[in-house]
Amino acid sequence: MEKHHIDVMIDEAAVDNRIKELGKQISRDYAGREVYLIGILKGSVYFTCELAKRITVPVIMDFMQCSSYGAATKSSGVVKLSKDLDMAITDRDVIIIEDIIDSGRTLSHLKDLLSQRNPASLKICTLLDKPSRRVVDVDVDYTGFQIEDKFVIGYGLDYDQLYRNLPYIGVVEFD
Repeated sequence: MEKHHIDVMIDEAAVDNRIKELGKQISRDYAGREVYLIGILKGSVYFTCELAKRITVPVIMDFMQCSSYGAATKSSGVVKLSKDLDMAITDRDVIIIEDIIDSGRTLSHLKDLLSQRNPASLKICTLLDKPSRRVVDVDVDYTGFQIEDKFVIGYGLDYDQLYRNLPYIGVVEFD
């Protein structure tokens, strides 16, 4: 691993406040209904759990694992699905939960795959969005923060599997 240091980009209080706001918005949007959250492993686990705690309508949680990264810091462009859902999503209101949307490749692939399973609705929620890195257009319904093109870690985001447990969003600066 290259020598590096971490600078705080978004502190813990700001992340927590924004997740509360997203929880209220989703609760209003799905009032009187049940929502099926699909967290994308591994990065979205922290965000998915914190968001679910702040949604007041009934929530079902499930997880999928797919990626286009491997151990690199840039998208490989190859999407790999390694864990599918445990339950059917037919006629359910589904929200895909991501930690970060970068190129859009993984999420575009995943949205196409899940659309074929006939959910009642299918929306996307991400903690972080890097629109400047987009290669594939993806409509995001709920966004925590739009950020510039920096390599970020914390709150589920990792650098070679490290730093997911940081309670804030940090920028990795290489020395």
